[in-house]
Amino acid sequence: MKKNIAVLPGDGIGPEVMREALKVLAKIEKKYKTAFKYEHALAGGAAWDKYGEHLPQKTLDICRRSDAILFGSVGGPVREQQHPKWAGAEVNSLLGLRKTFNLYANLRPAKLYPALASASPLREDTAKKGFDILVVRELTGGIYFGEPKGRCGEGESESAFDTMIYSRAEIRRIAHIAFRAAQSRRKKVTSVDKANVLMTMVFWREVVEEVAKEYPDVVCEPMYVDNAAQQLTLKPSQFDVMLCGNMFGDILSDEAAAITGSLGMLPSASLAENGFGMYEPGGGSAPDIAGKGIANPIAQIMSAAMMLKYSFAMNEAYADIAGAVEQVLNEGGRTADIRQPGCKTIGTEEMGSLIADKIIF
Repeated sequence: MKKNIAVLPGDGIGPEVMREALKVLAKIEKKYKTAFKYEHALAGGAAWDKYGEHLPQKTLDICRRSDAILFGSVGGPVREQQHPKWAGAEVNSLLGLRKTFNLYANLRPAKLYPALASASPLREDTAKKGFDILVVRELTGGIYFGEPKGRCGEGESESAFDTMIYSRAEIRRIAHIAFRAAQSRRKKVTSVDKANVLMTMVFWREVVEEVAKEYPDVVCEPMYVDNAAQQLTLKPSQFDVMLCGNMFGDILSDEAAAITGSLGMLPSASLAENGFGMYEPGGGSAPDIAGKGIANPIAQIMSAAMMLKYSFAMNEAYADIAGAVEQVLNEGGRTADIRQPGCKTIGTEEMGSLIADKIIF
């Protein structure tokens, strides 16, 4: 049976790194005698150029008839963010897809490969210990989507407001995702909150502790968000699964990504309850290097690997790609963002080819 995949390369380096992910998936098709049917669609600035909107109905229709979405990156240069083509491109595209398909669970693995220890901004002795963290972020609730929000008043009395709100059901379902993930890892969940200040977070902690009782084999540790941010730089190896609300997860997953050495290394999965998912790299569209052939495709390639694992239950194929990436890194393959003395700096296309070549059968 063919697996239908909606491919949304997006803007900037998106199309470049997407080509390499599809190159790697072609090797997986051959090895596992399966077939992927791709339908390409536009999002972000690329969609604006043709349709005058960032998430056109045609793109939504393609996504609806797919089994998974493989997403690239959207957005334009910072200096052009007020241009209609770019204003709200990321919000309209990503948040639109998340809400449309109820993609409530965001999984962002952050792993410091031993071969890249010296590329990390962490202190040398800390980096050498390495880390392997899975940030589980609630994606469709919290302050990003809470109502009411807006502005009121004028002059010096003008103010703006947002509302943070979580239901018991929303907290429970994301907590179950985190605890189930921990069961197949190192059996520890660190639940990040701000329960010393925010009533929403008092509630978050209470509900997470209720869910924790259903997983006696998993250690549950609550931690304030400010301490979690600090501990990520002091001793990241202490973390296994980090369970976060929408805003805290957004911030901490980016921090976790940065300490691996490059945002170009970080994939992500956004999942619905039925196994449908959208898979995208953690970095941005990097318009400053678009078209130069120097972008790191590993995040996009590993996002495709996560698609195989979470939407298609192809765990062995996921392991093949993850192993290929690590092998290339161990052999000294480096794109510009992770360049190191003594290693060969290669381009986007060559990195993709090296990884694809490591998938043998």
